[in-house]
Amino acid sequence: MWAETINQGRRRIPDARSLAYARLPQSCGTKTVQKKIETMEYILYEQKGAYAVLTINREKALNALNSQVLDELNETLDKINLEEVRALVITGAGAKSFVAGADIGEMSNLTKAEGEAFGKKGNDVFRKIEEFPIPVIAAVNGFALGGGCEISMSCDIRICSDNAVFGQPEVGLGITPGFGGTQRLARLVSPGMAKQLIYTARNIKAEEAYRIGLVNQVISAEVDEAGNVVKTAQENLLAAAEKMAQTIAQNAPIAVRNCKKAINEGLQTDMDHAIVIEEKLFGDCFETEDQKAGMGNFLEKDKEKKLKVVPFKNR
Repeated sequence: MWAETINQGRRRIPDARSLAYARLPQSCGTKTVQKKIETMEYILYEQKGAYAVLTINREKALNALNSQVLDELNETLDKINLEEVRALVITGAGAKSFVAGADIGEMSNLTKAEGEAFGKKGNDVFRKIEEFPIPVIAAVNGFALGGGCEISMSCDIRICSDNAVFGQPEVGLGITPGFGGTQRLARLVSPGMAKQLIYTARNIKAEEAYRIGLVNQVISAEVDEAGNVVKTAQENLLAAAEKMAQTIAQNAPIAVRNCKKAINEGLQTDMDHAIVIEEKLFGDCFETEDQKAGMGNFLEKDKEKKLKVVPFKNR
């Protein structure tokens, strides 16, 4: 959960970057407009139509997580307009680090009770991400160590640049993972592999993370025939994550949310009960306008009336 914080702590004066711009999704039937969303010291948020990008912006400290970052992340999640936003991308500022871990400077002198409270703070936020009604994509650029690996695992999908590094180095610092690392890693890559990575505190590179199933996709830089970099891996990473978010956002949002709920809740129980969860969520879809629109368009015989993309209304 933790990595050493670099350059701890001077508050910066908010500048123009502390304002992000949002647009209402065209599918809402409202004229597309821009509106300012005031962001916080360490969190940037930008709504782009029907999806949004949330950036952990503590670059000088490699986006390490302290209490303020966790509080701002929690508050930002609460403010997301789920009537408009249908998918969320979480990434880190800069090219070096997604999230390098939690702030050792803050943790080093904690008591047992304070340590438990700090762990709960992180777990509450990460659990909120995991249970967030809409899909959440982690765009992992660079270091994802300790808390960085843990926050990525709380997302539905992980895409990383080819310079990404993952790990749970906590036992080398005298502690355990504290933001869900022992639980989510074992569920994602198998208990045996999780134990090996956690017990040895070994970091792994992007390709190995892909091989063991920790990430869904690895993104590289784009080069021309002469070998010159046309687009960096980080540029391609964010583009790929946003393209996926946009693709998800084009589908029926209630159906997508119900799929996430069915998968997440089903994994917590046995198959017989999991199927019942799916049946109920499947049935709920038949009360929506989007189901009528989607199936109606599929059955439409008139080629002039048939739509390539159904404008689902989240109703």
